[in-house]
Amino acid sequence: MTELVNYIITALVDNKDEVSVTEDGDVIVVKVAKDDIGKVIGKQGRIIKSIRSVVKAAAAKQGRNCTVEIDE
Repeated sequence: MTELVNYIITALVDNKDEVSVTEDGDVIVVKVAKDDIGKVIGKQGRIIKSIRSVVKAAAAKQGRNCTVEIDE
């Protein structure tokens, strides 16, 4: 799951070197630069909701339950 989230997040942000995706059990924690947080969240949270939907569907195929959190 971390590879999928890392791929999606790095496509969205400008500072690709500051992207960090870690997995803590069923929670995937994403850290990005402060300038890029808005790009990951999107207007009214639409982009992060979409990322969470994709990860949830991919995790369900594997029989898991994963969530995505943004660490500021």
